[in-house]
Amino acid sequence: MRLANRPFRLAACATVALLVAAVGCAPQDASPGAGAAGPGKQSCDRGQLPTVADGKLTVGTDKPAYAPWFHDDDPADGKGFESAVAYAVARQLGYDKGAVHWQTVPFNNAFAPGEKKFDFDINQISISAARKRAVAFSSGYYDVRQAVIALKGSRAARAKSIADLRRVKLGAQVGSTSLDVLQDTVRPTQPPAVFQKNDLAKSALKNGQVDAILTDLPTAFYITSAEVKDAEVVGQFAATGAAEEQFGLVLDKESRITGCVTAAVDTLRKNGTLAALEKKWLTDAVSVPVLK
Repeated sequence: MRLANRPFRLAACATVALLVAAVGCAPQDASPGAGAAGPGKQSCDRGQLPTVADGKLTVGTDKPAYAPWFHDDDPADGKGFESAVAYAVARQLGYDKGAVHWQTVPFNNAFAPGEKKFDFDINQISISAARKRAVAFSSGYYDVRQAVIALKGSRAARAKSIADLRRVKLGAQVGSTSLDVLQDTVRPTQPPAVFQKNDLAKSALKNGQVDAILTDLPTAFYITSAEVKDAEVVGQFAATGAAEEQFGLVLDKESRITGCVTAAVDTLRKNGTLAALEKKWLTDAVSVPVLK
């Protein structure tokens, strides 16, 4: 990471007259979801941000890049919800498609402590207080519901409530909010199976190693329609706590562009772009029962 992408520590304004005249003591950036946005408001001049590579925007995601978030494991093609969102954010920041560079970043590495080599990461990563201790987030670009998938005709597929799920073998991806919901909301009577990737969870479901798996709802729709066709979406979980679960763009804890990225996401939500992309790429969840 270039030095320009680290926080710029100014001397006290009262003792440096020239800096007072030039920039003043700017207030702390308090953009929603921003985490540590830097020591003050940053310039968001289009295409001129202090990015990892001059004139380019480096975007991270995992591999494989799953549908419906991406298409054909190719995040650079602009297809799939998250690929489309990444390019929409890039355009809002002043970077055309050719200026966007994709980088492979394993899911858990994206929000692990330490310096990042991407400008932002997009990979179905939910904003949480625990993760904000290690990284910064933009405001949310997608409101998330978690869901349960089971093989058709199985005991788990007949579940009508959370209590019905407690005695079946459940699984989810490590480090995910799906696993959090499994442990904190379902509270199964037997230890859950934990998988490094959703591909392994799907294989375990097909092979009968688990009775059901938890994923976010759009992924559940895709798995049951295109990958494990003898499975079905059993139900979804209601939002819990004071705020809805949201996916956010992940940035370095000390990133100087967090406020700019948050402003871009907020604009895309307000002008209807995010809603349009969600309608185009993600399945409507109205018909899925809520498990209580």
